[in-house]
Amino acid sequence: MKNTILFFFIILFSNCAFAQQKREFRGAWIQCVNGQFQGMGTEQMQKTLAYQLDELQKMGANAIIFQVRPECDALYQSSIEPWSRFLTGQQGRPPKPYWDPLQWMITECHKRSMELHAWINPYRAKTKGTTQVAITHVTAKHPERCMAYDDLILLNPGIPENRDYICEVARDIVTRYDVDGIHMDDYFYPYPVAGQKIMDDEQYRLYNNGITDRGDWRRHNVNTFIKQFYETVHQAKPWVKVGISPFGIYRNKRSADIGSETNGLQNYDDLYADVLLWVNNGWLDYCVPQIYWEIGNRAADYATLIRWWDRYCGNRPLYIGEDIERTVKNKDPEDPRRNQQWAKHQLYTQMKNVKGTVLWYAKAAVDNTGNYATTLQQNYWRYPALQPQMTYIDKKAPGKPRKVKPIMTNDGLVLFWTAPKSKKWGDEAVKYVVYRFARGEKENTNNPSHIVAITPNTFIKLPYIRGNNKYTYIVTALDRMNNESKVVKKKVKL
Repeated sequence: MKNTILFFFIILFSNCAFAQQKREFRGAWIQCVNGQFQGMGTEQMQKTLAYQLDELQKMGANAIIFQVRPECDALYQSSIEPWSRFLTGQQGRPPKPYWDPLQWMITECHKRSMELHAWINPYRAKTKGTTQVAITHVTAKHPERCMAYDDLILLNPGIPENRDYICEVARDIVTRYDVDGIHMDDYFYPYPVAGQKIMDDEQYRLYNNGITDRGDWRRHNVNTFIKQFYETVHQAKPWVKVGISPFGIYRNKRSADIGSETNGLQNYDDLYADVLLWVNNGWLDYCVPQIYWEIGNRAADYATLIRWWDRYCGNRPLYIGEDIERTVKNKDPEDPRRNQQWAKHQLYTQMKNVKGTVLWYAKAAVDNTGNYATTLQQNYWRYPALQPQMTYIDKKAPGKPRKVKPIMTNDGLVLFWTAPKSKKWGDEAVKYVVYRFARGEKENTNNPSHIVAITPNTFIKLPYIRGNNKYTYIVTALDRMNNESKVVKKKVKL
């Protein structure tokens, strides 16, 4: 009897430990600023990216955040900014053979039912390793709008024209490309360096708007930009999600009562980024704090920070930025025989407002560092997941799929359907969810283990053998905001 009870609790615990939500943002950052693609050439870069996307898809990822503007340049065809040196090795030089990495990534991600979010760095205009810029680069055309800091060149946040310029770049991307989101990371005002001074005395004199505190004025500059950026993107395309990935600490407790029990760099005080204001005012569509530390870190404990963000940052979808390498190199505090992936996931599942994860970074996941990807694939991301809803943008579901019918073809048995009719963007079906239930199984579409495909296609090949086993297939439609239609059922013999 004791063994039976013990077995029951083991099974119950396992099911709880690895239970999955039907909706979850599962993202990964693919960066170029580390030079991993520089001078690689078109064919090799496409091959490398395709391999990364395939592996990420296998482990369950459903969104890619792809860096397309690291230093006021472009990994896409732009009439505003020059081609990036992180693509071709020389700023302003187009790729040869010619291709457009952003458009290519959109196509490849959508084929795999992944979202593609275009990642831009707003103010950074020249990294430390850049020695030469193109004549069309903003630092060459408008040096008066730039400032130097610690061997970097930045667009000065205190100059209104720079806000307009960055928003123009965003509008250009959103208008010309079918991106699902546009994403900014944590670089607003520069990370402080001892002995360095932000050169904005003249801008403060000209544009202080009566704000007497320099820190408040700098925060005002960034706040004004974030609001303008959000409105620009949504005016161009209401369904494109605006995401921001801030540094992992908002404020320390010693700086403000609302702060976390941490002792590190602060968004609010050091980077002049008032993240909670943006979230609470609805100036972004998702927030991904970079909680890259380990559980037990003395200055910035992961457990402390995930609880803090969950408590204070729930007015918009909250995803957690996870550092794979730091997670797997540190031991679980409760069980030193394993790394911290399991413990972090347990914390994640306890959070009310956390709706997803973004992995730093994609290559570490693809390389299966510390067995991280295998654990995702076999446990935490075992079944497909729909994206979290954003009902404040659109909450109306599309019509259900039409004419669902299995047809025997030369390629085998295929289930076909037709897209629902639509009159506007909010009604348009862009993907479909296919569920399968064996005879006698409860038809519960909230259980992700029954999802066999999330696909942009209006068909799916079925695993036909002899036609002796009965199954019920259910097909639903998803619109651009991942609202799900009513179900259509079809009984099929396989």
